[in-house]
Amino acid sequence: MADLTRERLRDAFGGFATGVAVITAATGQGDHGMTANAFMSVSLDPPLVSISLSLRCRMLGYVRQSGRYVVNVLRHDMEPLARHFAGQGDPALAIRLARTQDRPVIAGAVAQFFADVQSEILAGDHAIVIGRVTDLRRDAEARPLLFCGGKFGQMAPAAEG
Repeated sequence: MADLTRERLRDAFGGFATGVAVITAATGQGDHGMTANAFMSVSLDPPLVSISLSLRCRMLGYVRQSGRYVVNVLRHDMEPLARHFAGQGDPALAIRLARTQDRPVIAGAVAQFFADVQSEILAGDHAIVIGRVTDLRRDAEARPLLFCGGKFGQMAPAAEG
């Protein structure tokens, strides 16, 4: 498969629509956040989630240092936050992380999964960090922000019936 290039692989992965989350963690140096869409549920019993972080990203070090993280699933109107935490921030946009259970969170998120790091698996150029969910918050009425093909989008409102 000589034509299996990094670019083709990335483009193909980009065709899979995902939700958008901001991973947050607190360290002695402050609160940190990073936009990610590599998040998934792993197990209901015990309650486990995973995030996939590049071995080169600063967030991996923050999560390792903290030993815990929060996955904040963004609401459909939070694209500016997604861009900010992806390094495309608007300097005029004042971003303040809220605090819940002494952890940094995105106020108004669709869902928040509070996780303590349970294990880490090295996989290629990424680390898969498995966390045990210790608590969660969810707004059942909120619609999530989506990402597909390099673009943000949203689900249509549910039809009233």
